Amino acid sequence: MAEPTLADVDALVGPATPHFAYQLRARVEELVRDLPETHPVRRHGEEQMALLDRLGHASSKAHDGGREPRSRPGWDELPSSVPVAEAGGSS
Repeated sequence: MAEPTLADVDALVGPATPHFAYQLRARVEELVRDLPETHPVRRHGEEQMALLDRLGHASSKAHDGGREPRSRPGWDELPSSVPVAEAGGSS
């Protein structure tokens, strides 16, 4: 297998949704685990794994959006009102 690239990591993370965040995180981890700790692709992968951890606790990946208002139709069915930038989780 060829050495992974930043583009490889981004291709996995780009279409992520809260529902699939942890499955994609596992793939990124597998992709970069054999790289040296100081390798730029591994560091980028670790940053993206942290993003995916937060995304797993969020209801949206929206970088510019705020919290969903409680007045939004379907509020009771939302698992969370938090965008990924504000979500908790292990980092």
